[in-house]
Amino acid sequence: MTEEDPTFVDQHSQHSTDQTSSGQPVVPANGMRTFINVLANTMIANVTTSFLWFALTFWVYLETRSVLATGIIGGAYMLLVAAFGILFGAVVDRHRKHHVMVLSSIATLAAFIAAGLLYLAHPESELVNLGGPWFWLFAGVILMGSVVENLRNIALSTTVTLLVPVERHANANGMVGTVQGMAFIVTSVFSGLAIGFVGMGWTLAIAIAATLVALVHLLWLRIPEEQPVSDTGRPPAIDLRGSITVIRAVPGLFALILFATFNNLIAGVYIALMDPYGLTLFPVELWGVVFGVASTGFIIGGLAIAKWGLGGNPIRTMLLVVAVMGVLGAFFTIREWWWLYALGTWIYMMLIPAVEAAEQTVIQKVVPFRRQGRVFGFAQAFESAAAPITAFLIAPIAEFWIIPYMDSSAGRSTWGWLLGDGDARGIALVFLFSGLAMVVLAFFAFATRAYRLLSEEMRLSPAVPEPQPESPGQARTDG
Repeated sequence: MTEEDPTFVDQHSQHSTDQTSSGQPVVPANGMRTFINVLANTMIANVTTSFLWFALTFWVYLETRSVLATGIIGGAYMLLVAAFGILFGAVVDRHRKHHVMVLSSIATLAAFIAAGLLYLAHPESELVNLGGPWFWLFAGVILMGSVVENLRNIALSTTVTLLVPVERHANANGMVGTVQGMAFIVTSVFSGLAIGFVGMGWTLAIAIAATLVALVHLLWLRIPEEQPVSDTGRPPAIDLRGSITVIRAVPGLFALILFATFNNLIAGVYIALMDPYGLTLFPVELWGVVFGVASTGFIIGGLAIAKWGLGGNPIRTMLLVVAVMGVLGAFFTIREWWWLYALGTWIYMMLIPAVEAAEQTVIQKVVPFRRQGRVFGFAQAFESAAAPITAFLIAPIAEFWIIPYMDSSAGRSTWGWLLGDGDARGIALVFLFSGLAMVVLAFFAFATRAYRLLSEEMRLSPAVPEPQPESPGQARTDG
């Protein structure tokens, strides 16, 4: 049997005693407890990077009032996530997950320290000058520190398979969504307050200190895992061919990634325009609080999945949720009412964990553990590429065409009956059409052959055996 055999039965694994015949690891008895510790550490790290990233976005918009600048920054972040996704996935597959997480924390800490030094070396007037090099270098260094954090997130997705029984994968993925929601609340509230009251300098200092705390905590954690075995003698650093081979071997798996990408298409619009719209309705301190309160929806959605799972067909659940998100995105700015925007943001946040957990649950079940990093990395690269495309397109179109058009008498007379009056009706028009496009794409996916194939593959995929007790030696294995 060759390495590319689509049955994925690895008869030659050097660790066959630790894997099932489907290529999945045997879960240790205390795996869930270890997973919760890893999840808590990831929450600390994610809170920190999101805190600084949100703060940078708020700071740039308030200093420049440029939708184009925030769109470029947000789009560049997603573009780099896409560019590095396949590399990160290969790194996760070839190294112990604990080592990967430590590497991610060290790289993020180094980047944030470098940004702090740049801030000390240059006055703010230079750092917010969009025409000068220091703004782009400063934002770019913070961006790279945040992008590297995604290496940890890919590793976290594979630890669900490593540490959690298959029947609880959807629940564990819901817990991940809950933690992400908590990160949203903390970062959105405190990022706005930090920029509003202490400024960018102290915000950087807080991020550096918190990143260091997360790294120290991570060094004390242990994840039981054997040293991964490479598929080939010396695989390439960016294993695009290996990723594609694994994905092609599962009928409909590429379609699943494509379905999940629908959510990122509208996410690109939100990256470019959501904060400018919110900052039009609220002062920065209050917008951070409003966004934080709305992010409780993320926690509720994650907790719901953690308790009840995703139903018998996670793919069907995901597409239904994407359709609902499209309707929501079309109408939550239909009038310039602060409560409508806040409520719509809260519901949108509540739906996000279902989309992400559905994709992760399917991949964790149908793809062998030792190859999951490459699949998650490819998925991250492919899906993340959708957001910068829309962000880069929407930001200049909105700033130079749609917003001026909606401020004109022609725009108001044409769309006023639907969108009402206000300062941000141009952004509302973008949200309207992008949301309706999402609904059409989601229902189109239901009619595809790939949807039927993947649903059947998910139904027939064998379950992983019950957790087995760890041996004393395995319990002490360093991740």
